[in-house]
Amino acid sequence: MPLPDGGAWPPTAQGPILDKITEWSAWYSGDADQLSVFYGGERADGFDDTSRRRLVNRPSQYRGGVVGRVARWWWGEPVAHGDRRSKLHLPLAGDIASTSADLLFSEPPTLTVEHAATQERLDALADNGLRADLLEAAEVCAALGGVYLRTCWDREIRPEGPWLSAVHPDAAVPEWRWGVLTAVTFWRVIAADGKTVIRHLERHEPGAIHHALYEGTQEDLGRSIPLTEHHETAPIADELTDGDVIETGVPSLTAGYIPNMRPNRVWRAIPAAAPLGRSDFAGAEPLMDALDEVYSSLMRDVRIGKGRLVVPSAYLENLGAGQGATFIDREAYEAVDALAGADRMELQAHQFAIRVNDHLTAAEHLMTQIVRTAGYSAQSFGQTGDVAATATEVKARERRSMITRDKKTGYWQPGVAARIENLLAIDREMFGTPVEPSRPRVQFGDSVSEDMLSLANTADVLRRAEAASTEVIVALLHPDWDETQVTEEVKRIKAERGSPVGDPLAIRPVSDALASGDIFADEGQDDEQPDEDTAA
Repeated sequence: MPLPDGGAWPPTAQGPILDKITEWSAWYSGDADQLSVFYGGERADGFDDTSRRRLVNRPSQYRGGVVGRVARWWWGEPVAHGDRRSKLHLPLAGDIASTSADLLFSEPPTLTVEHAATQERLDALADNGLRADLLEAAEVCAALGGVYLRTCWDREIRPEGPWLSAVHPDAAVPEWRWGVLTAVTFWRVIAADGKTVIRHLERHEPGAIHHALYEGTQEDLGRSIPLTEHHETAPIADELTDGDVIETGVPSLTAGYIPNMRPNRVWRAIPAAAPLGRSDFAGAEPLMDALDEVYSSLMRDVRIGKGRLVVPSAYLENLGAGQGATFIDREAYEAVDALAGADRMELQAHQFAIRVNDHLTAAEHLMTQIVRTAGYSAQSFGQTGDVAATATEVKARERRSMITRDKKTGYWQPGVAARIENLLAIDREMFGTPVEPSRPRVQFGDSVSEDMLSLANTADVLRRAEAASTEVIVALLHPDWDETQVTEEVKRIKAERGSPVGDPLAIRPVSDALASGDIFADEGQDDEQPDEDTAA
């Protein structure tokens, strides 16, 4: 399918998908304004047409049905007249997405291929920021339910070779066949001036990438204009080979989709969205809304719990006509003659209790439920305290997080392997390198590494018990080494230690002598020797 000629953009079929991704994006951003805008409606930050006052409440907040229910979340609650909006947001969603990325790529994955020259080139490309690109992609994937990885190249900007870049799912229109991505159109707004919006569309198909620039409005794609009309897309025009196409010379798709987790419970009835993944926040949005309410309530207690004095008017000092009066705090006051009782002339102090423990207990319970709903252990977020522990103990405490990590690697391993194979193919086609594109073996590192002292103690016990060979011990101390590195290290250890020399005077066990036949050989020699009388 070619690039569109115009019409609504994003396509109307993407509406339910983009609405949910926008909600996840608001939580992921950690921005209270974005949450207020999403749950408060389109005019959450607008002004009244008559009074020109900022709108605080909207009609949607008083409606029934789904619209009213969403708008009446705590972040969408109407504010009482005369009150100011004072809501605190705890960015737990961002912590969840960041933790997911750390569990996957805190240690860079090992990429191996059989061809030596290809392996050398792959190592060079991996050192060119691949780990940072994967960390970014993994965080976006956890937050928004999935991420696209596309192969990019620019001989002028990065002459060292191609690279992978992450594209957010709310900037893509995918096409599927049997759950397999067959084409995808990425889009971005590169300029917006009032009602005029300029968009760049980039469509990836097997063997080709289409580019086009459109001038339209917020809701309409508008008309196509030359790529040279904007400085960001002008360099692309020089690379076009046929019309709006860049021929890649590679039969595979130069973009791929990696889901965070499947199935997506929200979109399972929408055919266009069924292959998409689900966010780590899916199902936890009401809990995160309640968590923000608890923390805001705690801060409200702090705010209204400030000590205040109720001072009789007789204690105020007149500042003059039209200047009002003020209370001056001092140690001694002059007695005031008053007809009222003495108790009415006292300074009264008022200070409300700050329910810290109650609020923190509720917040901790909500955080535990949110983290569990996302598929992680509370230990991964430091809720059980930071105490010294071995890697085995850490893995036991973080078992739920490790299970979730293993699930996600099932999606990331084939996804990264396919993208690296395409990266190598583009590298050979566009940069002329002598590589043989093939799907590499992707091995994820251990997210929880044992400390070296503990490993050394284990190796010492195994050595003294004669329960493991030198090769096994070296592999234990260096789990990130391949078989070649382990073998070379074993050779170096044996060379430094030297081969043991046997004791020539050692007495062998009888069983060994019997097995070798030495005992019978000695007896035979004794029998064959003549005695002295015979010799004489």
